[in-house]
This record gives sequence, structure tokens and C-alpha cells, in this order.
Amino acid sequence: MSAFIRKTIGQLVRDAALAQPDHPALIQPQFGIRQSYGEFYETCRAVAKGLLALGVKRGDHVAVWTTNVPEWVYLQFSLGMVGGVLVTINTSYQSHELEYILKQSDATTLFIMESYRAISFYDITRTVIPELDRCNPGGLKSDKLPALKSVVYIGARDAVPGMFRFEDVVKMGRDVTDATLDEHLQSLDDNDVINIQYTSGTTGFPKGVMLTHHNIVNNARMVGDVMGMTKHDRLLIQVPLFHCFGCVMSTMNCVYHGSSMVIVEYFDPLKAMQFISAEKCTAVNGVPTMFIAILNHTEFDRFDMTSLRTGIMAGAPCPVETMNQVRTRMHCPEIVIAFGQTESAPVMTMTRRDDPVDLRVSTVGRLLPDVEGKIIDPETGNDQPAGVQGEIVTRSACVMKGYYKMPEATAAAVDRDGWLHTGDLGEVDEKGYFKVTGRLKDMIIRGGENIYPKEIEEFLYTNPKVADVQVVGIPDEKYGEQILAAIQLKSGQTATAEELQTFCKNRIARHKIPRYWEFVDAFPMTASGKIQKYKLREIYTDQYASHEWKGDSETDSREINIGELAKTLEMSQRTIRYYEEIGLLDSVKRFDGDRRIYTDIDLRRLKLIKRLKIMGMSLSEMQELETMWTHEKSNDKVLRRLLELLDNHLTRIDERIEDLNVLKNEITEYRERIHSKIGS
Repeated sequence: MSAFIRKTIGQLVRDAALAQPDHPALIQPQFGIRQSYGEFYETCRAVAKGLLALGVKRGDHVAVWTTNVPEWVYLQFSLGMVGGVLVTINTSYQSHELEYILKQSDATTLFIMESYRAISFYDITRTVIPELDRCNPGGLKSDKLPALKSVVYIGARDAVPGMFRFEDVVKMGRDVTDATLDEHLQSLDDNDVINIQYTSGTTGFPKGVMLTHHNIVNNARMVGDVMGMTKHDRLLIQVPLFHCFGCVMSTMNCVYHGSSMVIVEYFDPLKAMQFISAEKCTAVNGVPTMFIAILNHTEFDRFDMTSLRTGIMAGAPCPVETMNQVRTRMHCPEIVIAFGQTESAPVMTMTRRDDPVDLRVSTVGRLLPDVEGKIIDPETGNDQPAGVQGEIVTRSACVMKGYYKMPEATAAAVDRDGWLHTGDLGEVDEKGYFKVTGRLKDMIIRGGENIYPKEIEEFLYTNPKVADVQVVGIPDEKYGEQILAAIQLKSGQTATAEELQTFCKNRIARHKIPRYWEFVDAFPMTASGKIQKYKLREIYTDQYASHEWKGDSETDSREINIGELAKTLEMSQRTIRYYEEIGLLDSVKRFDGDRRIYTDIDLRRLKLIKRLKIMGMSLSEMQELETMWTHEKSNDKVLRRLLELLDNHLTRIDERIEDLNVLKNEITEYRERIHSKIGS
């Protein structure tokens, strides 16, 4: 019989407060917050009444754009009382992404804070919603965002035209009776969608994952059970709340098990260590990069972390060495690995606290209770036997209802039999332990050989100088793809590409040794700590394409008719001849008529010229870059100039878009006037 429970988020927090009203619930030292479960519940009720006074109804979409401030947690549980759907917004987003989320989600209400690092949420919001300058709070009418009616500000700014203040919303709720709120709470169904989690964008533009009370509450229950969470535990929450790792595996996990939430506003390794030590945390959740930052911090040895016993490392592949150091140096012997994705609410498998160490560092564990999972051949869909790689798929009551307003994407992700296709490659052994070997899209095909980046990454982690590594494929004319390794060295270490190639030689197959090596200080990441491999591919694909400008003209060459070349590149013969005359193709050898011998440098240069021209680069700018590339010793200087030129073009494009929007509005208005006269 299934152990899945039927309970809404509002019922969950109510039951926790009734069970232990005086037990610590929410601890946020940065904000001076220390609340018992009884106090926390009453605050959530006050906020819930404010939401009702604001007009939030069951099923309305309410977007929250803040860091891990106390109000975020209150909103999560108060929306669970009134039935408003929490729409999470990534704190790294800018104006374009904010507008996309608000529009795509049909959000009726938006909660914002002042700013986060260099991002001013307040200024961006006013840019995206200029109508705020001329409306009363709650009376918003936006052409771009027709569903949005209210914006609520969290912070200390003196004047916030067109917006409510958070504290004013709470005051508005004083006119709402307890009976009214209780009526709303009891009317909800645990199969209602209560959260739209936007995917964090490691593979492209975000999709809104619709999760129900049932999905979230039960996943949090199972995750905490595996961790052994009880009322005696204090969990350090340093992961962002807008991600499932924060609001399901952390806050919801704590409330279900009656544990205490110790929350950091945003990840800071020093504050994490301070809070663990001062608050005697027993558990800590984080992505591998967070643990790496803590372990490598110069003040690590100052702090007492012996209170720790468990936690979760998830969100990205977990390096073996990092796991071992968390177990020993951070005194976290029961640390576990979790695997899943937002679409499965999010966890599918976990290692167990009593698993042998080798299983906790080499697998992502076994399926959670009542969760199905298997490995299939991604091409045929047939089940794979134990030990054979394929795509990981899962089926359970934790799987999302779908992507909001994206039926085709939903059908592509969840098949007719209810199996969620994760897009992750892996295998399962005879005892049911899963291994993740990579992403379907991450697989590198070099000269016909299938290469899995995770295998190379795990090998490079054994180098004592390497702190972190990401392996990606770079397009290559001869082999299809070449392997690039981006290396983050440990503090104080130095290394060269030649040194690392020697390290690999005779230890891994020759075709698996990276062709290119890059040493980096950081990786492009989502705000939830996931490394964005597709961005690494974009960065280095462009860089190595540009590097092809350099080199000896005595490289491979080929004879080709200029007409054939023009057809291949979709350029005119006249344009190619012009580039020859002005010297952009100075290594070309011309014969009578249309016959040419071009070096590979010429051909790559022509392809790059075409790419730059499509992006609006002028001939003079291309010649400037050509001159710089010929004479500059610093590749970075050339690349910075290229970025500057591209930024200038983006600015000009934005200006044109604004002009076109004005023209569009004028034409639309004129069209409507003409249309109204027809038949009159």
C-alpha cells in the first residue's frame, strides 16, 4: 500500500504548529528572526489574510522575486493556505526574463524586494511595468502583462508609487476573519497546482513546471525520512528558495518533520560556517560548488562544525573527493546524494545514510518508496538490462502535472504511460543503485566514438591540483567534436595544459584526452548552483572558432571553384572577390578564371566573416578585428573588443525595437480608427 499522504501545505504547517507550538521553526540571524512553530504559523496566517484582502483567489498565480528573506517563507506557506499558486522567479534574472515569467505564468500579483547584488529588482520592475508610475496600488493595467494587477514591495524605500508595501498588505488582512481563512484552507484539494517552478535554464529558456500540494508534500516527506530528520534537527538552508532544493527539500522537509529552518539570505561560505557553528546545525543542504567553496575557504578551520551529521549534496554531479571531505572535515558522516529534477518534485533517488561509503560516492542511490524508475534505450524505448547505459525515466505521484501552457513540451517529457523522460544518461545495477553518466545532450561524439564527459571529469578530479572541472564538446571539422576541459584549480595551485595531458596519458584512452584546456576561476551557473554546460559550449565554440584566424598559412589547402564556394557559404562571388582584393583572404592562390586554392584559414575566416556580417558587423569593424588579431599578442584583448562591438550592435537593435514598437502602436491605432468607420 502506498505511503503517500493526502495533505495540503496549509494543513501541514497547521499540524506542525499544533504538535509543537514552542519548538523553534524559523531562524534567520541576518534579519533578527527567531520564531517558534506557533509564532511562525500565526505570521503565515496573518500574511494569508493579507493575500485574501489583496484579492488573491484559489488558482491565482502569485510571483515572488526575492532572495531567501523571511517574507519568502511566509508567502510559501500562506499561499498554501489560500490556494494561490506560488510562481518562483530566479534572483539572477534581468528585465527580459522577468517579463517572460510574468507573461508566461499569467501572474496576477508580484512580490519584489529592493535588490540583490548588482541587480535592482525595484528598477527592473518599474522598467518592465512603466504603468506603475500612473496607477494606484492594486489598480495596475499593463498592455504587456494583462493579468497582472498588483505589485508588492518588500523593503525600506520611502516611496513606492503604484505598489503596495508588504506590511500594508498584512494590515489589510486584519479585516479578514479567522473563519474566512479557515474556510479557504479547508476548500483546497491536495491535487491542486500550488507551485509553478521555472526550470533553471541549463538547457535553454525556462518552462513552468506545475507542481501540486501532493507532489511537494510527499517528496519533502520522503527526502526527510531518508535523512532521518526529526524535531531535534536544525537544517542550514543556503540553497535558493526559488528552487525545489530550497522550497521542497529544505523548508517543506523541515516543516513536515518538525525540524528547525536556519536560513542564509543567499549563499556565502563564511556565513554558512558561522551559522552552522553558532546555531549548532545538524544538517546542511547544498550543491557541490557550495561545499567546495566552504571546504576551500581560508577560515574553514576557525569554525566548529561537529554538530553536523547529515545533509544532501545534489543539483550537479558530486565529485568523489568533495564527498569524502564533507564526510570527514565537515563532520557530516551521514551526508547523502539525491538525484531528480524539478519535473519530479524533485527527488527520484537517494543514497541512504547507512550505505557503504563507496556507494555514497559512486552512485545516486536507490529509488524512493513508491517511486518507479528504470533505464531505457533512448532510441527504441526498450528497457535496458542492469549495467547497460541508457536514459533514466521515472513514474510516480511526484511527477508534475505538466508545463504551464506548453502541451507539446509536456507530451515530449511525459509519455502516454506516465513515464517522465529525464534526459539524463545512466545505468542501474542489480541491487537497484543508479548511476548518472551524463546528459543525452552532453554526450560528445568524436570521430564516431561516444564519449561521456562525466567519466573524464571523475578521472580529472583525482588530480590533486583540480578543485572542479567541466568537460564539453567543441565543434571540429575533422572529428565532428573535440573535447575541452575547463579546469578550476585549488587555491594556490598552478598547472599547464601540457601537465594535465601528461597526467591523462596512459591512464585514460587517447581519444578521451581533452584536445583543449582552459583554466577558469568560475563556471557560468544558474542561481540555484547548476553549472550551465551549454553556456560553456557557446563560449568556447566561439573562442576556438575565432582562434582559427591565427596560424600558419601553410596549413591544409583545397582547390575549389569560386562559384562552388559562393554556393556553399551562401555568399555572392562578387563579395568573395572583394574580400580577396582588400586582403582579408591574403593566403589565397588564384589561377586563371574562377579556380582558386584556399587554405583552411581562408575558409574558416570566410565562415566567421559571414557570421559577423549576419550580426550586423560592418566591414571596417571586421577589418579592425583582423588587424588586431594579426598584431595583438593578447587574445583576450581582441575578444573584449569583439564583445564591445557586439554590445554596441545589441544596443542599436534595442533602439530599433523601441522605434518599431512605437510605429506598431501608431499603425494599430490608425487601423482601429479605419476599421471603426467601415459600414458606418
